[in-house]
Amino acid sequence: MKLLSTIFFICFSALMLDAQNMQADWHIFRGKGDLSGNSLQDLPDSPVLLWSLRTNVRTKSSPVAGEKMIYFGNDKGTLIAAGDDGKIKWKAETGKTTEAAPLIWSDKVIVGSTDGKLRAYNKANGKTAWTYSTDNQILGSANTWTVNKRTGIIFGSYDFYLHCVDPVSGKFIWKMETENYVNGTPAVSGNMIVFGGCDGIIRVADPVSGKEKDTINIGVYIASSPALYSGKACFGDYDGNFYCVDLTSGKIAWAVNSSEEGGSILGIPAIGYNNVVIGNEDKNIYCYDLQTGKLKWKFRTNGRISGSAVITPGKVLFGSGDGYIYILGLKDGKKLWSFNAGAPISSSPALMNGRIYFLTEDGRLLAFGIK
Repeated sequence: MKLLSTIFFICFSALMLDAQNMQADWHIFRGKGDLSGNSLQDLPDSPVLLWSLRTNVRTKSSPVAGEKMIYFGNDKGTLIAAGDDGKIKWKAETGKTTEAAPLIWSDKVIVGSTDGKLRAYNKANGKTAWTYSTDNQILGSANTWTVNKRTGIIFGSYDFYLHCVDPVSGKFIWKMETENYVNGTPAVSGNMIVFGGCDGIIRVADPVSGKEKDTINIGVYIASSPALYSGKACFGDYDGNFYCVDLTSGKIAWAVNSSEEGGSILGIPAIGYNNVVIGNEDKNIYCYDLQTGKLKWKFRTNGRISGSAVITPGKVLFGSGDGYIYILGLKDGKKLWSFNAGAPISSSPALMNGRIYFLTEDGRLLAFGIK
């Protein structure tokens, strides 16, 4: 019996360590390929500012983080690699505005820009590994899928296509045509790619073939991306309506209609622990029950919320156009902590090794944690 207990403890500890390691880095915008923005990392109750890196160039990009490095772009078209000590390690010029958050894949950092090119850089030194061209600007981040040892990098373009390229060479694999701009980040879960766009249609695609499997016509411009969780896709539209779609049936499970005072939904929901959390340009952040769509709570800030939140088992983390970063209680939406960053925030946070990374619109990378 004692031997069995010892074996159980070792196995359980290994599983917990694996779970922690899976959450230690933030290789992709929103943390995971499903864009759900939930994390097992615990947030400090009262984080302190550890350092601030000033770049003096405006940005709407979001940081990604891995192996003690943080990467982000700016409006000048510079991709910046900073260490967790707050010092810049290298810079690479993309040529045009880089709003999209980068993607860390293997030994590369991959990012699109408004010149319509997706570029891969060596993450050790910033040298260009490959470039892939589309026919219009790229505003959304790239994502990655893996099926049966095959991997692709997918991203949308204003040329009306979702593109898929080989991550090693940047060579074309397939592209899927839509009816308007694709400006968000495609979400990935298992053998499904789910994405929306300006044609008001949520599309479900097969990652290997690039063939369309299903469509859900919303009829309103979808400014951002769906988040996937437990067979559901949640997303908002430009009119401020919010939806939860059952991906098995292809039907809307529930929807929350915009009020007269409601604003556009430009962020991606954070989903987990039976909650869906989404910010709105009406200055509120909302928490809904994932199963029913019932409003659990809302919290008002003094600025528009265009970035996306991150949730942990007990907390909600997000930034606002009022220049503040907030941590709320996930259960009741009560404010636990806030920080005046001194400039509007439209980015989404990245978490790495117990630290929080945020970008302000005036180009400062802020690192928070425990001293």
